[in-house]
Amino acid sequence: MIDLTKDGDVFTLTMDAGENRWNTTFVREIAKALDEAEATEGPAALITTAASDKFYSNGLDLDWVQNPDAHPEAGDRGVFGDEFMKLMSRIITFPMPTIAAINGHAFGAGFMSALCHDVRIMREDRGFICANEMQLGMAIPKPELALFRHKLPMNAFFETVQLARRWTGPDALSAGIVQQTAGTDTLLDVARARAEELAPLGRNRELYGGQKERLFGTDAVINDPNGAAHLLRNLADYH
Repeated sequence: MIDLTKDGDVFTLTMDAGENRWNTTFVREIAKALDEAEATEGPAALITTAASDKFYSNGLDLDWVQNPDAHPEAGDRGVFGDEFMKLMSRIITFPMPTIAAINGHAFGAGFMSALCHDVRIMREDRGFICANEMQLGMAIPKPELALFRHKLPMNAFFETVQLARRWTGPDALSAGIVQQTAGTDTLLDVARARAEELAPLGRNRELYGGQKERLFGTDAVINDPNGAAHLLRNLADYH
């Protein structure tokens, strides 16, 4: 279901569950892989990708959501929402550089998980990223809306969450949703090169994760009600 490998300073987490739909079992298997990576020391970066060449992640496991008793292997439905959101929070603040190598469609929760990474690299030839909750008749929870708002430029944010736009790789790059695109055969190599470049930042895990916490956690700098001029004039209050 989840395969974690390490080559030099770069971990690669490969999702290998078909369409990689999210349920409680899937969440917990990814959490275990993150535990393993985080327990190491020294320079490090993490890539996530999929074994499938069609789906990076096709969102929630809807069959399980609608009838959990028929899919006991997917885990406890009652704890899913909280555990999934906490995992997304963990990825946002993970104490090493994270790169999503989006090698297929990323819909709903799959797109959300990619946005939690520091860097996104997407196939240029095929595949869409899309927050399709509006199409499915589902309300996007406030924490997820906050994630999209913080990670996307404003025009792309509205088209994504309100109009359920499907973004191709080139369109996502132009809109600032992904940082790079690459061909099918080179995507993982491009992601690894970027991961190797960023891995030294992961040497100081406390600093790297701590600053992301300051960006996205409690009393986040980007959410401060006061402007930069006020903060600069009152530096002692903001150490």
